[in-house]
Amino acid sequence: MIETSTHHSTETAGRPADPWRNARHSLILARRSLVKTRRNPGELIDALLLPVVFLLMFVYLFGGAVAGSTSEYLQYVFPGILIMTTVLAGLLATGLNISIDIKKGVFDRFRSLPISRSAPLIGSVLGDAVRYVVAVVTVFAVAYAMGFRVETSLVSAIGASALGITLGFCLSWLTVLIGVAIRQETVVTSVAFLGIFPLTFGTDMVAPKETMPGWLQAWVDVNPMTHAMEASRGLLLGGPVAESVTATLVWSAGFLVVFGVLATHVYRRRATGQR
Repeated sequence: MIETSTHHSTETAGRPADPWRNARHSLILARRSLVKTRRNPGELIDALLLPVVFLLMFVYLFGGAVAGSTSEYLQYVFPGILIMTTVLAGLLATGLNISIDIKKGVFDRFRSLPISRSAPLIGSVLGDAVRYVVAVVTVFAVAYAMGFRVETSLVSAIGASALGITLGFCLSWLTVLIGVAIRQETVVTSVAFLGIFPLTFGTDMVAPKETMPGWLQAWVDVNPMTHAMEASRGLLLGGPVAESVTATLVWSAGFLVVFGVLATHVYRRRATGQR
């Protein structure tokens, strides 16, 4: 039975790719990922708790010193926290879940099915995207309770959230690549954490860039998260956003293409037993 399925899978892999068929398989596997999240709600805790902890800590510990009042600092720091929330949601769990599934043999079963090689990866990322939405809604609710107010419009607020979710989704392919390339779950988590801090904190999220040393200002200028946070501030508080939104979308597309292609390539090599 397994031999037949494997043979069928090999034949399927040899045929020209059918995008509609691949999309249908990816959505089916995304549903599996959603079911996993529903049955294991603890997977949402990191994505929800960590951004809220950072928000509370930054506002009430540093707000008075940086901005003179916690209410003014909340208005300044929250747009950056919103972007950090989606990045954390993507980087903390996506690659780890894929690594665990591979180690447990789940992806071996997928390999025996007549589906494209990329469908399990795409399905996992699409299913995990529910965390982005839940995390954004949660951190918005907490910030609103603390006193944050959108100074533009509901449409702009939705746009800021959608931009953050898009960036988080595309950047999550980095951890997909790490998850399929590294066999140890602890190493996947450690590498993801190492990537989070220079990306999210090497920005003007918690303090104006002008207060930083020159070498750090140079990193802030080239950091893709800086563009996303500037776009978020403009959309939530007002100001020009065209340049920063465009830069964020370009970076997101680059992350998706580069890391998505590499992750699929590494997974295919691993699935066929190549080194």
